[in-house]
Order: sequence, then C-alpha cells, then structure tokens
Amino acid sequence: MAASGGTKAVLAALFANAGIAVAKFVGFLVTRSSSMLAESVHSLADSTNQALLLFGGRRAKRPATPEHPFGYARERYFWSFVVAMVLFALGSAFALFEGIEKLRHPHEVKGLGWAIGILLFGIVLEGFSFRTAIVESNRVRGGASWRRFVRHTRHAELPVVLLEDLGALIGLVLALVAVVLAEVTGEPRWDGAGTVAIGLLLGVIAIVLAKEMKSLLIGESAGRNDRAAIESTIAGAPGVVGIEHLRTQHLGPDEILVAAKVRFDPGLDAEGVAAAIDDIESRVRSAVRAVRPMYVEPARAVVAEDPAGN
Repeated sequence: MAASGGTKAVLAALFANAGIAVAKFVGFLVTRSSSMLAESVHSLADSTNQALLLFGGRRAKRPATPEHPFGYARERYFWSFVVAMVLFALGSAFALFEGIEKLRHPHEVKGLGWAIGILLFGIVLEGFSFRTAIVESNRVRGGASWRRFVRHTRHAELPVVLLEDLGALIGLVLALVAVVLAEVTGEPRWDGAGTVAIGLLLGVIAIVLAKEMKSLLIGESAGRNDRAAIESTIAGAPGVVGIEHLRTQHLGPDEILVAAKVRFDPGLDAEGVAAAIDDIESRVRSAVRAVRPMYVEPARAVVAEDPAGN
C-alpha cells in the first residue's frame, strides 16, 4: 500500500481480531451465550475485512494498462466498500437474527467466569488495535476533528479500521454487560438484548462506511488545502494571468488527477505557452506531491500570433 500507516493499522487489527475470534468462539461453546456468538461472528467478519483491505492495497499497486490508463489505485476504495457490505451482512444481520431468536426463545447462559475473562481479553486486544489506528490516523489527520477526518479523508483504510475497532470495543462492552445482567437477574433475555444492540451498532457503522466509500468510488476532489495549494501555485506561475477553471479528483489516497484551463500572457507565443505549461506542472507537483496525471489547457484566443505565421 502507498500509505504504510494504513497498512500498519490494518495488520494490527487483523492479528487482534483473529485472536479474539478464536477466543470468543471458545467462550460461546462454553457459555452458549448468543452475545458471545454474535461477537465471534463480528470478529471473524472484521478479520475478513482486514484481509480484503490488504488485498485491495496490493492490487492497487498494479501499473497502468491501456484499458486502465490511470492505474488501479481506486481499487482500495472498492475493497473498502466491500468491507462495509461484509460488516453489514456477516456482522449486523447475523447478530440481529441471533438476538431476536434469543429474545423469543431464551436459554440460560453458563460459565459466566469464562465469558467475562474472554471478553476482557478481547477488550485488551481491541484496545491495542484501536490505539494503533489512532496513532496512524493522527499522522495524516492534521488539525481536523475525528468526525471530519472520517468523513473527508481519502485514506480509506484508516476510517474503516477506526470505526471497526471502535465498534468492536463497544460491542465487547455490550456483550459483557449483557451476560452479567443475564446472570445477576436470572433473565436470559438480557443476553438476547445485548446481541440485538450489537447488531444495531454494526449496522450503523456499516451504513456510515458504505456512504463514505461510495463517495470515494464516485470520485472526490482534492482536499481543501491541496486544492488551494494547486490553485495558488498555478496562479503564481510566470506567464499566467488567470485560471478559468480547475478540476481535481483523487484516483487513490496518494494520487490526484489535475486538469486546468489557464489564461496566459497574450505576449507569449506557442513555444512560450508550452514552456509555461511545463513549468506549471513542475511547480504543482513540487507543491503537492500527490499530483500525478496533470493536464493544462490554454484558454482560447490568448496566444499571440507567431511572427512567422506558424
């Protein structure tokens, strides 16, 4: 992946969720708790998601081809969108089904000590993964709030891992509360209620992720700061008298397509305009290193006539 921080966060989440999934499933076999089963499926879905994110990052590195002249960087957005769908299908839908079934046909939760121990173990591992995701996100978040970062970042893996880990931590706490209440009150329906709550939580996270990944797949412009830097660099280049329009689009987290229509000094001949365009491209790529493909079009009727009539 282009973003090593994203890779590190995904790997930390993968190892944590794989270990937690095994522990939770053992806990379910001992306790027969539907909350534990829902959390087992949740962690299994999360492990699958991290594997898909790594797969997408690997495929995004493929070189451009005649069929895909801008490369495959957007595959990272596609697989992040798939992750949101997996989270909903395997996590939310299963937990809701299992929780409703437990509410209709409750049965006693056994082995409370096992359940508490495994859930606490899961909280520790998820906390480690969540901390890693926070640290790596802070490297690219800048001064943005967490809400703005999740909504507007072009590094798809980081908000996916952040929300997955946050959902997992809240889900573990819900499962812990549910099994303890079921034991203390003698009412096993608390276990089912906890399972339904986990399903609703995962559903909300899946919807948020799907919405944001859909926006990236359709194509989002460069961020406010990058766009301002691109615009000011073009406007300040020698020979430029104005910008008619500027279009930007993220092909991937670290790759921006730029197209601009620029008004040049009428005193420049064709050769001068060509040199000015080359200069603009060099300056913009130095100012914003994520800029890769760039196309600058001179506005019509501003190029001076070549004295030779060319």
